[in-house]
Amino acid sequence: MDKAEVIDLLKVIKRNYANFDTSVESIEYHLKRLQDFPFEAAAENVERHILTERFPPVIADIRGRLGDQLDSQRSKAEAAEFEAQLESWRINSSLQPPPSGYWDEVRAKIQGHSE
Repeated sequence: MDKAEVIDLLKVIKRNYANFDTSVESIEYHLKRLQDFPFEAAAENVERHILTERFPPVIADIRGRLGDQLDSQRSKAEAAEFEAQLESWRINSSLQPPPSGYWDEVRAKIQGHSE
């Protein structure tokens, strides 16, 4: 995150928490602790904080749990990919019937008569 993004973030916080410090010293303080953190994730965390908390966010609130957020995003991407694969299988399977004897084998397995 660069200085302009930190300033934008602190403006949002100040708009919602009137007593929040947006001095030059505060900007430098936040920049030092947020320069390695993605602005988009910080903005999401601040927005979530504003909706649920009465007091302004501290650095830990702004940073949130990036690992958890990345895991969540990865899980969502994997779920979407799997859903696309299922849809592909559904489309392709409707064009081709199961192999001969497939349902007989399934019934036998369900009834405990598997080979």
